[in-house]
Amino acid sequence: MESSLKEQLRALLQKKSIYRGEFTLASGTKSDFYVDARLTTLDPRGACLIGEVGWELVKETASKLGKRVDAIGGLTMGADPVALSIGIAAQRQDSSSPLQVFTVRKTAKEHGRLKRIEGNFSSGDSVVVVDDVITTGGSTIQAIGAIEEAGGQIAFVIVLVDREEGGRANIEKRGYKVVPIFTRADLTRNK
Repeated sequence: MESSLKEQLRALLQKKSIYRGEFTLASGTKSDFYVDARLTTLDPRGACLIGEVGWELVKETASKLGKRVDAIGGLTMGADPVALSIGIAAQRQDSSSPLQVFTVRKTAKEHGRLKRIEGNFSSGDSVVVVDDVITTGGSTIQAIGAIEEAGGQIAFVIVLVDREEGGRANIEKRGYKVVPIFTRADLTRNK
């Protein structure tokens, strides 16, 4: 059943989020391939599929690596719907062991409690860092830095789409396992 859900998610990403043309990416590089992931991550059906597929991948990866997972989150805004979708799926499947969800701000809040990490995160948590799309890995690496600075331990990284442009290698050479739900190659076949 999980593979059929993954195929449904792939089809939805292909339909709603994959574009061909001339684009300037956040890194400043030019590309003929663009992933507007929010059109899928903020779609109710897409969110449900990401949750189910993502939670299965979290459980499978944690088991393979022998890691405990307390929480899930990443750099706002791309990671937010992905983390929440997976957290909801985890709650629905196993309410006795809740997966907490958090978000990492790009900069610390300048009022209130002055926090950079918002939501359900505590120092000492073993976390899965998520992102919607990785190209260079910069956003994910920024989130990892903030989480570690706040006392979190990185279990591994899950990304919805790996554009296969070096981001995964950049993150992994820092010692973090990256597991993509899809790669560029997965999404460009039959498109």
